[in-house]
Amino acid sequence: MTDTAATGRDLPHPERENIRLEPVLHALSDPMRLRIVRELAGRGAELTCSQFDLPVTKSTTTHHFRVLRESGVVRQVYRGTAKMNALRRDDLDGLFPGLLDSLLSAADRQSRRLGDAA
Repeated sequence: MTDTAATGRDLPHPERENIRLEPVLHALSDPMRLRIVRELAGRGAELTCSQFDLPVTKSTTTHHFRVLRESGVVRQVYRGTAKMNALRRDDLDGLFPGLLDSLLSAADRQSRRLGDAA
């Protein structure tokens, strides 16, 4: 039994075969959500929601994570009281080969071009 099953706090995620391109692209079209994905990809590890320093309210942050989770971009699980976030890289790469790497690379180039700190 997993922590989430034990606590009854399991969060809904699409199964890999149900992840669609349109919601993934929608989720990644928002600058804050793209920032979250870039940080997860760069760290290569699970991160708690509080580890992200986003210039938005807590409720807006929660919304962004929900959109990412419901589209299949991230997996969120509770570990004790912490909600952990992980990029679903294997699922995304398997379904849409090269998409995530291309988007992350384009975001990095844009950030350098515009002098963004993100």
